Formats: sequence, C-alpha cells, structure tokens
Amino acid sequence: MFDDIDLKDAVRRAMQTEKNAMDFYLRGAEMMKNAEAKKVFTLLAREESEHAEWFYNVYPGDDITDLQAFLSSGADQNSEWMKELSIVNAAGFDERKAMELALEKEKNLAEHLRALAEKIENPEIRKVFEQNATSTDHHYQIIESEYARLMGMVHETDIDTFVRE
Repeated sequence: MFDDIDLKDAVRRAMQTEKNAMDFYLRGAEMMKNAEAKKVFTLLAREESEHAEWFYNVYPGDDITDLQAFLSSGADQNSEWMKELSIVNAAGFDERKAMELALEKEKNLAEHLRALAEKIENPEIRKVFEQNATSTDHHYQIIESEYARLMGMVHETDIDTFVRE
C-alpha cells in the first residue's frame, strides 16, 4: 500500500506518463502520411490529455498549479515514449512501426495502471487508475483496428460478411 508521499508520487508519475503519451501521439501524428492513421494518433493525443486531467483532479500535491501549462511544457525527449519513437523514426518511420510501438506501449501501460490500482487504498484515486486502465485498453483496440486497416486485414466490422460468404 502507498503512504501519502508515495501516493502523491504515483499520481504525479501517472500524470507525467499521460503527458508523455500525449506528446508521443502528437509527434507521431505529425509524421504520419496516411490521413486516417494521423486522425487516430490525433484522437489518442487528445484522450491522453484528458487522462492527465483525471489524474490532475485527484493529485494530492500542490506543485502543479496549472494543468495546461504542464501539458504544453514541451515533450520530454528522455521519456521512454519519445525515445522509442525516435528509434522508430531513425529506422525509417512508417505508420506500421509506429502503430506496433503504440500497441506495445498501451498494453504495458494498462497492466501497470491496474497493478498500481491494486495497491491504492484511497477509493477516489484508485478509481481514476482503474478508469484510466480501461480507457487504455480502449486505446489498444483503436490502434489495433487502425493497424489492421493499414495492413489490409479484414476489419472487425466486416467479419460477419466474410463468415457468411
């Protein structure tokens, strides 16, 4: 379980992770050539900003007084999200590689959020971690669907058509 200092740190780190994810998706969207893939990353960036706000609303610290200033403070190029995107970019950026990285990052984040939620006694803060994990699972599904479309795979909405034929 978390004491007050550890809880403050956990929420602050979660807020920073959401900002890092937002910056990742904003930068990824800038690099996308495919319009639909760009839309997906732009949507995810907006949702990551909302997730940061969820954590901000329950943050027990007083060192972040302006959420918008925090979110617009520039990308942390040393964050795992941005470092891994730089590696993808250096290897010859393409939407498929960016989507694969995003899938991995979202899957790991959802697992991490759930593990933290189990350790949090404060019901309000625990609920934010759990809701964020659920939303992160949804991000995975959005990315997975777009990845399938990019790869020319059968889209889940077309499954019934192919099964009946």
